[in-house]
Amino acid sequence: MTGMRRRLDDAGTMGYVVVASAALLAVASVVVTASPDGFVDLHIAIAFGAFIAVGELVRITLPGGRDAAPIATAGALGYVLLTRYPDGAAHHSALQVVAVVVVAMLVGVAPHAVVGRAPSVDSMARRVLSIGVAAAIYRGSGLDAEVNTLQDAPLAFIMIGVVLVTLVVDAVVAAAVRAGADRAPFFAVLRNEIRAQAGIGSAIGATGALLALAASIMGSWALPVFVVPLLLTQFSFRRYAAIRESSLQTIRALSRVTELGGYTESGHSRRVSQMAVAVGRELGMSDAELRDLEYAALMHDIGQLSLAEPIPGGATVVAAPAEQRRIAHLGADVIRQTGVLDGVASIVAQQAEPYRRAHDVRRRDIPLASRIIKAVNAYDDLVGESYETQRRLDALERLRLGMAYEYDPTVVESLSKTVERSARLGV
Repeated sequence: MTGMRRRLDDAGTMGYVVVASAALLAVASVVVTASPDGFVDLHIAIAFGAFIAVGELVRITLPGGRDAAPIATAGALGYVLLTRYPDGAAHHSALQVVAVVVVAMLVGVAPHAVVGRAPSVDSMARRVLSIGVAAAIYRGSGLDAEVNTLQDAPLAFIMIGVVLVTLVVDAVVAAAVRAGADRAPFFAVLRNEIRAQAGIGSAIGATGALLALAASIMGSWALPVFVVPLLLTQFSFRRYAAIRESSLQTIRALSRVTELGGYTESGHSRRVSQMAVAVGRELGMSDAELRDLEYAALMHDIGQLSLAEPIPGGATVVAAPAEQRRIAHLGADVIRQTGVLDGVASIVAQQAEPYRRAHDVRRRDIPLASRIIKAVNAYDDLVGESYETQRRLDALERLRLGMAYEYDPTVVESLSKTVERSARLGV
């Protein structure tokens, strides 16, 4: 329970609003459904509830730190969209859908809570709200009764429409929670959430619709037929995610080599990485781009290991431009030796390049990630661990003076907003 509360606190005020709304919907659904005439088609509810519980049990973490249960979500959507069963029509109400989903979720996450792997409460609440919206549209409006008289093509379009609305609602709520937690602009986060939904969300929606259609023909046997390949696919993804997390931990450890060797100040790489990701998120970078940005920011100073004498304080901002470029290229050469981080190496190689040259509008060959690291690294070189307001303002003013050629004005302004938010929060 402590872990669940900590994660909810991290989600900010919007997280509390989402959780409170989902809790009210869940309680109302369970109370109404538990009445003598509120529950129908028990065998269907048990079958889909078991499917959803299994999906919650094998939940995964998606890129960007998103806590997700794609199998459970697909099962919930399938239960929403189910209108026929081999022995007749499915009559469960929208509130019964929510009640079954909530109970199945709690059953599925119980083992995680027991062993201390608390799930993300706000992500669970978000899924309850999204499924509630889908159920209200499809079942609460009586649309499920109408589709029984439609041909296959119109039925497919209606299902696609419901799925799309559900994904949009989920993306909007997720963006609101994430923007509050990360102190990032809502619309920039929303763009990122929509990009993420385009992949996993479309797969979840398609699986949910197929579950509903298959169950109308095969009955409950459709669920185990679907769950086995889905579990195998998710197991493979989980191994991939574990490998990537291990790579990130290795990179974080390697980034401290310059600190341990006395080439940079303690915590410099971590601070640059965190602030660079915050700036990148505000500028609307995708999860994949943010991951490469984080890797590059962690290792941006690794080229300093080639120096005979460390730069005082490790502040490359005071080094000559030619020396800055030499450090960047040497660091990129080291990173290329891994054989799998060529994109990150390119970002590091160009981090010392000016935003534009004289008489040029802008150098379009410099990646946004490189421009972010250049500005954030200079800022941290000037400020370090200091929390003094004047020192922060002086550092930002120095960066603004360099916007004519050295620093991207868009990046500097985003950095300024990030610093202002951090100052208001006292971090």
